[in-house]
Amino acid sequence: MDDAELRRRLELLRVEHRDLDDSIAALRDAGSADQLQLARLKKRKLRLRDEIVRVEDELIPDIIA
Repeated sequence: MDDAELRRRLELLRVEHRDLDDSIAALRDAGSADQLQLARLKKRKLRLRDEIVRVEDELIPDIIA
């Protein structure tokens, strides 16, 4: 992937991550929070975070000092 594709992918991942935040908060606020559903959403959010870090690492090359 080139940088432009990686940046688009990164933005999509960040949007999905924020949406999951909203979904998790809405479930908690509803009071009838399904614990299994909450756990699944949190797990998905963690996987997205890992993917975001991976894409960011691809965009920012390591600098050897």
